[in-house]
Amino acid sequence: MEKKLIYIDSIPAIIWGKNSSKVYIYVHGKMGNKEEAAFFADIAEKKGYQTISFDLPKHGERQNRNAPCDIWNGKHDLECIGKYVYDNWNNISLYACSIGAYFSLHAYKDKMFEKCLFLSPILDMNYLIQNMFLWFDVCESELKEKGEIETPIETLSWNYYQFVKNNPVKQWITPTYIMYGYRDTLQSEKVIHQFVKNFNCQLTISKDSEHSFMGDTDRNILQNWIKEYI
Repeated sequence: MEKKLIYIDSIPAIIWGKNSSKVYIYVHGKMGNKEEAAFFADIAEKKGYQTISFDLPKHGERQNRNAPCDIWNGKHDLECIGKYVYDNWNNISLYACSIGAYFSLHAYKDKMFEKCLFLSPILDMNYLIQNMFLWFDVCESELKEKGEIETPIETLSWNYYQFVKNNPVKQWITPTYIMYGYRDTLQSEKVIHQFVKNFNCQLTISKDSEHSFMGDTDRNILQNWIKEYI
């Protein structure tokens, strides 16, 4: 497959596929990178789409840079990518995984994409943080006092927590298709169903899949879902 490495405001990105007026923005999740989009881009090209993927802060080529992968930097980068894409393509869709979906919900809340596909999306960050408080025996007052607390999953940040509480997702206007693993421990089925109800999404649940979709059969499950809804 054709691919071209570019930099958008110093953000390393790849444009996948033959020239087309149609494109998917691919936003990876935690521990991902722009190269992982090859799997998706191959399917997308067969449907007439190009794909543009990029490294979030502290991922891929940007691992050694200082900017943390938080909501402010994530939102900024998605807005930069969005501007570039809207300047260069006519028909634009979105594919986002996990934390990439959460960043997208804030960066693109006013955008009307042709279509959006979310894989294992973080839709309610407050729900996840509250669970992290329980999992790692952290209380709100302790986080406020210390500012940041390291956990085996992620660093809890008071400023991030305040943003999350003060900025719940209230608007999402794009037709959206969600793939959720029933064994996902980061977002409950209730959270997913509430988002689906609020924003009229279409939900697919894989009963034996976890958040990462890295099980033996997950590749085929994900491939079939993408082919159906792309």
